[in-house]
Amino acid sequence: MPRVKQISAWVADRPGVMGEVADALGQKGVSIRALMASVLDGRGFLRMVVDKPAAARRALTAHGWEITEDDVVEVTLPDRPGALGEVADRLGARGINVQYAYVGTAGSAKQVNLYLAVADVAAALRALR
Repeated sequence: MPRVKQISAWVADRPGVMGEVADALGQKGVSIRALMASVLDGRGFLRMVVDKPAAARRALTAHGWEITEDDVVEVTLPDRPGALGEVADRLGARGINVQYAYVGTAGSAKQVNLYLAVADVAAALRALR
């Protein structure tokens, strides 16, 4: 279970902007491994884990989008009931608060990747070993 880079981008809240972001990354050979999108304070907000963070950073800033980069914890879970609860319980038992999380599966997957934002990534990694 590694520490991975998450890139967050503030974009316009309008139709087509998610496609523009995906196209900008795709043109630079960057694959999006996980994505969470929302609207905050009237602006589009994307959090993503990509395979090439440095290339993604360059592509996004070249288009004028404001970005930040953070470390998050990547946990591979079996795709079964209760798996998320086990991880959350282990972190909670050590006093580690999950600030937000996102996960995705195509439905046919045997495993899913969970991305956790926590205040102390190193402590979370130790707790989940």
